[in-house]
Amino acid sequence: MDKLYQYVPDELVTFLLVTVFSLLIGLSQRRISLKREGETTLFGTDRTFTFIGILGYLLYILEPDDYRLFMGGGAILGLLLALNYYVKQMKYHVFGVTTIVIALITYCLAPIVATQPSWFYIMVVVTVLLFTELKHTFTELAQRMKNDEMITLAKFLAISGIILPMLPRENLIPGINLTPHAVWLATVVVSGISYLSYLLRRYVFRQSGILVSGIVGGLYSSTATITVLARKSRAATADEAPEYVAAMLMAVSMMFLRFLILIGIFSLETLAVIYPYLLVMAFIAGGVAWYIHSRRPVSVEGQIEEEDTSNPLEFKVALIFAVLFVVFTVVTHYTLVYAGTRGLSVLSFVSGVSDITPFILNLLQGTGGVATLVITACSLQAILSNILVNLCYGLLFAGRKSALRPWMMRGFGVVVGVNIVLLVLFYLL
Repeated sequence: MDKLYQYVPDELVTFLLVTVFSLLIGLSQRRISLKREGETTLFGTDRTFTFIGILGYLLYILEPDDYRLFMGGGAILGLLLALNYYVKQMKYHVFGVTTIVIALITYCLAPIVATQPSWFYIMVVVTVLLFTELKHTFTELAQRMKNDEMITLAKFLAISGIILPMLPRENLIPGINLTPHAVWLATVVVSGISYLSYLLRRYVFRQSGILVSGIVGGLYSSTATITVLARKSRAATADEAPEYVAAMLMAVSMMFLRFLILIGIFSLETLAVIYPYLLVMAFIAGGVAWYIHSRRPVSVEGQIEEEDTSNPLEFKVALIFAVLFVVFTVVTHYTLVYAGTRGLSVLSFVSGVSDITPFILNLLQGTGGVATLVITACSLQAILSNILVNLCYGLLFAGRKSALRPWMMRGFGVVVGVNIVLLVLFYLL
């Protein structure tokens, strides 16, 4: 055991730790019993759990070699707990065993504290306390979960933990750096970020405003978020227009942060070059969004956005991304062969019409041995092109007579202008 004090015997430290931890667990159980008015089925309270921990420590130190006394005491405690469970089941028709399991964990604290490092036994105690207190939270969470929620989680675990390790790392096409593992790795990373955005939207910001919808949606896809917001804004009044545009710009701001994360995962060299530009642009887009948000009337503040129930791990979505990744890899390869880096620069602007994530990720994974500075320039150009395309989508789906148009032109104009200035500075420097 890690020595907590230099001049204090280990036995005393262990005894005090076991006693304190057992008391904390007992107090947690007492809190639960007080919440349940008239509850008579719990196994003991704070003192009971404290004595269980002390008993486990005494039996452990009396025979620390083969643990016969400790195991015997555990068997007797288990028998008492079994009798308690039987009485609860027969008399009160209560079938829960949580308190019984916690009592057994408390009994095992002594050997854990005596033999394991401090971080481990503290982690055990913290886990017990947290899961004891979060019972009602888990109940509410289970009630909010859709029928296919576990299937969605199973899909993500399958594509990341089963399919990905099994895929070969040999090139699919001779001369082109394109392997099944690389394609699926990019799909898994993007799907993971999309899944995180989905969980935040459904369980953390369930009844969020329009602005929060833009923030969370930007983690998934700024283009999709802006398109959806533009469609919903058709019925918006002139007073509500700034809020929708602010949400769109927040989606753009989160897009910069999303690419910062993706680039950091796939290429630290590129991250070291590009991160100042992405951070500045994320700050600029967020600042413009907040300024526009502050222009809206106070009455708009209470708007609640409709819950998004779309599944981010649908097979067709992953398949489309994988196909786009393969297409951009092949196109990038032959562009470099026949047109060089100038052709790649043109391709970066063209890629902004569609999803730019596959284009940037295939550059980051070393397609064609592109230099870091070229990857950085092409990524910045693709992002700039995509923002312009998002602006066009927003104007198109909002409608010709939409009150969003002047706000979008001014807000996106500032973001695009600063982005162009930074891109020029990148080439000059």
